[in-house]
Amino acid sequence: MGNGYAVVDVETTGLSPGHHHRVIEVAVVHVDESGRRTDEWCTLVNPRRDLGAQHVHGISAADARRAPDFAGIAGELAARLCGRVLVAHNLSFDLRFLSAEFARLGHEFAASGLCTMELAGRFLGASSRSLAACCSAAGVSMGTAHSALHDARACAGLLMRCLERVGDVSPVRLEVPRSSAFAVQRSQGHSVEQHFLSKLVRLLPRVETPGGDEYLDVLDRALVDRHLSVDEQEELLDVACALGLGLPEVMGLHRGYLAALAEAAWEDGVVSADEQADLRLVASLLGVDVSDVLRRRSVRLSLGDLVVFTGEMREPRDVWESRALSAGLEVKGGVTKKTALVIAADPDSMSGKADKARTYGIPIVSEDLFAGMLGELTGGHA
Repeated sequence: MGNGYAVVDVETTGLSPGHHHRVIEVAVVHVDESGRRTDEWCTLVNPRRDLGAQHVHGISAADARRAPDFAGIAGELAARLCGRVLVAHNLSFDLRFLSAEFARLGHEFAASGLCTMELAGRFLGASSRSLAACCSAAGVSMGTAHSALHDARACAGLLMRCLERVGDVSPVRLEVPRSSAFAVQRSQGHSVEQHFLSKLVRLLPRVETPGGDEYLDVLDRALVDRHLSVDEQEELLDVACALGLGLPEVMGLHRGYLAALAEAAWEDGVVSADEQADLRLVASLLGVDVSDVLRRRSVRLSLGDLVVFTGEMREPRDVWESRALSAGLEVKGGVTKKTALVIAADPDSMSGKADKARTYGIPIVSEDLFAGMLGELTGGHA
């Protein structure tokens, strides 16, 4: 390895470079093999287009206008990366954007590297995927969110706590002629008032679906302003495709995401009117049903749990029973005190099974919520 690590963070105009989105800020923090931070560099980048969600990243058009474009900083950036192991939080996101930027200039940037989102979950006990949550679990100080330099510094802090456990990774090989462009910094600091969703995403649990955390990290970014434009929806599809996720996996992730948001909202024992409104909004944006998550859910499925189905559902009963069996659950025809869950076409059903479940205090959920619970149980493969 020799030269150590290059910890990178980028701020961008959008979610996917496939939709002509660009890098608008890039930071690189050098960490040597002993874990010592040795250098840092950051610059704004003029994307030659609108800046996207400025209320999220906080970069002004006046600042971006006086910054060099990517061609102007490509040589300097390449020199700071070359010969070092690339590190980022949700590495696949930063790699896609950097690869696209260098490709526009005729340079192939096909690096591997280390992802601190994955490292923090494996070695530091971080149960959530966000950078803030990982830093909190590891005791790393966190600067201003959505600032490339602050995020790169935080990411470097996570790396330092994992260095003794990481294996050998090939360093970056990239040679780009340097230009005389100079780095341009933000003229003022950036702070964003955190609302309900911003706070809750720090609590959301990881998933086991391959590529799931990488996708949901991008979804976190998209939903931070409680809006999902048509372009952002298409960009998320691009991200899912790049990560090898099909529609069933994505919808399972969406259902699990909404259920996890609701669990976090219920943490204090009540869901306020504002939280309900946000949950309904997220559900509509993700194309999933919100009705059940607004009811307090106190059950988590475990292998071997007994479940019962009632009512005529959108999909055939035998399909749901097969999914439940494949997930390690037991399907029964009638409700007893040992039943863990009843799945109903309508959770307000007045069927005999539903009435008996209420008598025993057994939760009744819709097929959509059950699909999300199966996703949690199987890692999104239900």
